[in-house]
Amino acid sequence: MKLKSVFAAVALACTGITAAHAGEPRLAPMPAALESRFALSALPPALRGDATVFLLDPSKGYRLAHQGANGVSCLVERTVWEWNELRDDVFVPLCYDKAGSDTLLKVIMDVAAMRATGKDAAAIKTEVERRYRAKIYHAPLKAGLSYMVAPLMRAKGPPDFKLHTMAMPHLMFYAPGVINADIAAKPDLADPASLQWPFVDQQGNAAQSYFIQLLGETEKAKILAAEKPLIDDLCSWNHALCLEHAMH
Repeated sequence: MKLKSVFAAVALACTGITAAHAGEPRLAPMPAALESRFALSALPPALRGDATVFLLDPSKGYRLAHQGANGVSCLVERTVWEWNELRDDVFVPLCYDKAGSDTLLKVIMDVAAMRATGKDAAAIKTEVERRYRAKIYHAPLKAGLSYMVAPLMRAKGPPDFKLHTMAMPHLMFYAPGVINADIAAKPDLADPASLQWPFVDQQGNAAQSYFIQLLGETEKAKILAAEKPLIDDLCSWNHALCLEHAMH
């Protein structure tokens, strides 16, 4: 987005979006308390008190905000290296168990640090792929999962793999090297019924493959009701996170 005046820049800053710099969009920091609540919303409530939370400083990367004791780590992902583009309007709250915290979490944190140094999307993607080839990054060493049961996220998804603010609480079980044909799954983003059953989502490479299990409509409705204060606060901070303007 190109801003025409200082007044426009101030107005956008109030919504949580900043101006582009050197051709790449800059990330605005979320208010710490809001970001922490958003990150932890990816977890079932009973697990939140003992989880570790990382918050993003766009100028440096993620910092430890709260050290937990249950092995689970939570953050809001703002840069998705697999897309090969940098945006200022991506918000993906997620939490990894210990196996994921020891492996996949490092990729997200390193990507944020690389972006903070000014690397562009192509350079970040090239470096991540190099580190996977060099075995610096690798898949989790045991079975486990990533919790993503937040009331909303802003990412590319159904029905057209374009950017949406959506309510799609789900779980992601590590499945390195697995493809949909291995489990006879035939997911169709345009057909919600086909997504009710487990399917495989490969996110960038075989090491980042997951079995996806969406929560049911009853469970989703309960989450949306319980998290309404968070939903309202997110929408007030940044209009891009308003569910009423998004696909549900």
